[in-house]
Amino acid sequence: MVRQLTLDGVTIGDGGDCYVIAEIGHNHQGDLEQCKKMFDVALECGANAVKLQKRDNRALFTKEMYDSPYIHRNSYADTYGEHREKVEFGLSEYEELIRYAREIGITFFSTAFDIPSADFLAKLDTPAYKIASGDLTNLPLLRHVAGIGKPMIISTGGGTMDDVVRAYRAIMPINPQLAILQCTSGYPAEFNELNLKVIQTFRERFPDVVVGLSSHDNGIAMALVGYVMGAGIVEKHFTLNRAAKGTDHAFSLTPEGLHRMVRDLRRARMAMGDGVKAQYESETAPLYKMAKKLVAARDLPAGHVLTEADILAKAPNDGLPAFEFDNIVGMRLTAPLKGDENIEYEILEKLAGADPARAATGSAS
Repeated sequence: MVRQLTLDGVTIGDGGDCYVIAEIGHNHQGDLEQCKKMFDVALECGANAVKLQKRDNRALFTKEMYDSPYIHRNSYADTYGEHREKVEFGLSEYEELIRYAREIGITFFSTAFDIPSADFLAKLDTPAYKIASGDLTNLPLLRHVAGIGKPMIISTGGGTMDDVVRAYRAIMPINPQLAILQCTSGYPAEFNELNLKVIQTFRERFPDVVVGLSSHDNGIAMALVGYVMGAGIVEKHFTLNRAAKGTDHAFSLTPEGLHRMVRDLRRARMAMGDGVKAQYESETAPLYKMAKKLVAARDLPAGHVLTEADILAKAPNDGLPAFEFDNIVGMRLTAPLKGDENIEYEILEKLAGADPARAATGSAS
């Protein structure tokens, strides 16, 4: 069964490069120009896509939650709803960001947190939809987004396998263009709760979809581990300044971190190779000095029958390989050898009636 997903013209699947999503979220702080700069930097770092979050705050939150006090160092307003509105982009900003992403050549899409937001993004024809972990169990939203017909990427933080299977069964009959990401919804996530082996579990349970990792940990190493374990997509939060105002900046990657993560993911694909053990041309010179040939342990006359004590393995590696040791024990020299001189089959003859089994075990004649 083929496990692949095509997102904005890029095919994601086993054996290819990891698809890297730079999750900007609201780290743009409601500043359009800063967001565009983040697009630029993410592209320079090698990310395939940038992602925002889209909420219809009035539709998403109860009135009580919308009006609840929200006063601390990361707040942009006195109530939670007003705070959210301060960092929420509307139609004009999205249109400009879509135009800009196309101009510079990076894929741009968003997380839809509610049905009005999904419809908002559908009118803009964004190339994919992300579903946040909190909506893993939101079947109405899952079915609605699936019906739009674009690739869907769902995070699974806080979910059980039953939750993931339920979401899979809700989406796949409507839209098989699905990727499922292992995720732990800590901000940041503790390393002992990342449970990266779930990537393998998902690959076994869902052989027809791409599996990935939404990694909320601090650092870049776990993304690399996830890729090696089979994650075709890695999503990491991204910021220009980890000390900036907002809850996500502190565990987000800076440009240097994003660059290094993408670099290492690309190297990992090349480094995994094809699984066939072979010698590379680049190894020839080092092995000339390190590997061993077979030489005479001392001066030996013609007619001498070789014993184990007559043979040494020494560098450089420009003669009979050392693995031939057992095969030449018990053979007769047809020419004399000086100490350290190469032993070659051209000056060896097998004794009549020699026992091959004895020679193979290194027994002297």
